[in-house]
Amino acid sequence: MLDATLKTQLKAYLEKVTQPFEIVASLDDSAKSQELLGLLNDIVGLTDKITLKTDGSDARRPSFSLNRPGADIGLTFAGIPMGHEFTSLVLALLQVGGHPSKLEADVIEQVKNIQGKFEFETYYSLSCQNCPDVVQALNLMAVLNPNIRHVAIDGALFQTEVEQRQIMSVPSLYLNGELFSQGRMGVEEILAKIDTGASARDAEKLNAKDAFDVLVVGGGPAGAAAAIYAARKGIRTGVAAERFGGQVLDTMAIENFISVKETEGPKLARALEEHVKEYDVDIMNLQRASALIPGVEGGLHEVKFESGASLKAKTVILATGARWREMNVPGEQEYRGRGVAYCPHCDGPLFKGKRVAVIGGGNSGVEAAIDLAGIVAHVTLLEFADTLRADAVLQKKLYSLPNVTVIKSAQTTEVKGDGQKVNGLVYKDRTNDQIHTVELEGIFVQIGLLPNSDWLKGSVELSRFGEIVVDAKGATNIPGVFAAGDVTTVPYKQIVIAMGEGSKASLSAFDHLIRTS
Repeated sequence: MLDATLKTQLKAYLEKVTQPFEIVASLDDSAKSQELLGLLNDIVGLTDKITLKTDGSDARRPSFSLNRPGADIGLTFAGIPMGHEFTSLVLALLQVGGHPSKLEADVIEQVKNIQGKFEFETYYSLSCQNCPDVVQALNLMAVLNPNIRHVAIDGALFQTEVEQRQIMSVPSLYLNGELFSQGRMGVEEILAKIDTGASARDAEKLNAKDAFDVLVVGGGPAGAAAAIYAARKGIRTGVAAERFGGQVLDTMAIENFISVKETEGPKLARALEEHVKEYDVDIMNLQRASALIPGVEGGLHEVKFESGASLKAKTVILATGARWREMNVPGEQEYRGRGVAYCPHCDGPLFKGKRVAVIGGGNSGVEAAIDLAGIVAHVTLLEFADTLRADAVLQKKLYSLPNVTVIKSAQTTEVKGDGQKVNGLVYKDRTNDQIHTVELEGIFVQIGLLPNSDWLKGSVELSRFGEIVVDAKGATNIPGVFAAGDVTTVPYKQIVIAMGEGSKASLSAFDHLIRTS
C-alpha cells in the first residue's frame, strides 16, 4: 500500500510513539477493505508499539478505530485516509500514541474541561484541502476528552450516507446526528461553538490589553508580512484575524510564489503563522472586525469586533483581504452547500457522475471546469462576456474535453431546486434575451473577489468597488491608518504582491510612529 519512501518517513514519525495502542479494523470482502488492510499492515509493521485487530464491529466498512489501553478514546476513520487525509492519519497515530500536540496549553485545558456528550461525524473528500483541519481538530479533541467522539467519513466511499443526508459540500460536520457546520474549522472555532461563554471570556481578555504600537487587522499574507516587519522593529505588535491564513486557506495549487515551485494554500498558511510566531507578536484569532474608530488629533485608534472586544493602537494596518464574489441571484443562498459551491477541489468528488455548471470564464473558472470534467458526467461553463478571459493554454485544454459545453454571453438569473438540493439553473442569452434552463445537480461559482471592507464604510475612503484607497506607501486618508493586500486599490490580487504591500505598510507605520512620537 505504501511505497518505500513513505514507509521510511512514517517509520521515523512512529518512533515518537511512547504509549502502546491498538488499531481495531472493521472489514468486509470488498476491494476497499483489502486496500485498507494493506495500509494497516504496513503501519503495524513499522513499529512494535501498535497492534492490529480485525474483529471490529463498526457498521461502516471499511473503517478502523484507534484505542489505547486504559484510555477512553473515540477516534475512528471510515474509509482509507490517504490523499490530503494521510497527514490526519499520521497525527492521529502520534497523538493516540502519547506524542503531545503543539496546541496552546490554555486551549488544551479548555478542551479537557468540556462537559457533555459530543458525537461528531465529519464527511470529507480525499481531494479537499479544507477537510484535514477539521478532521485533525476533532481527532485531537477526541484524544484529549472522552466526552468527545469523532468519526471521519470518506464521502466518496460512503455515497449512500451522503445521499441520505443530502451532503453536497465538504467538510460537513454533524454533532449528535444534526448538522453542526460546513467548511474549514479549527479547534478554537469548534470550541467557540460548543463552549458557551468562551466568546465572552475572550472578549474580556482582549479588552484588558494595553494599546499596541501597530495593530494588524487580518491574518493573510499581507497581515502576516506586516506583523513580521513590525515585530522586527521591536515595537508592540498585535494581529487580530477572523481566521489566520485568510483566503490562502481556500487555495489549492500555488505555482507562482517565487522561489517555491509549488505548494498548497493550507501549507503556506501554516508556514505564515509559524513564521509570525517566531516573533513577539500577540495573535488574536477568531476576531471579526466590526468598526474602526479613528483617533482624534493623533490619539489612539480603536478597532471593535463582533465578539464585543475592542483593541486600541497608535497605528493600524488593515489587511482583511477579499472573499469569493457571489452571483446574487434567487436560489443561490437557499441552495448554498446543497448544490451551490465555491471550491471545486473540495466538493467536486461529491458530484461524481453528475451534471454541473461552472460560472465564470476567467482562469479560475476554466481551471475548475477542466478539473471537474475528469470527475463529473458533464460540465457546462457559462461566461457573461462574449469571450473567455482565461489564458490561451487553458482555453485550448478546455475545448479539447468532450464532456464540456461552453456558453458565452450568458447571464445566470436563477438557481433552481426541489426544496432540498439544486436541480438546474436559468440563464439569459445576452445576444437575444432568450431565457434557457439547464438541468444539473451542481453549480460552482468562480467569478472573482469582493473586498472585505463593509465594516469600514464611513471611516476610511473606499473606491467605488469597495476597496480601501491607499497611496504609494500604503497610507489611507486617515493619519496612522494603513492598508495592504486584496482589500486595497493596489492592482493584481496575488499572494506575492500582498506580502510586499503588507511589508510596505508596516514600514510606513513605523515611519509614522517615529515622526509623530
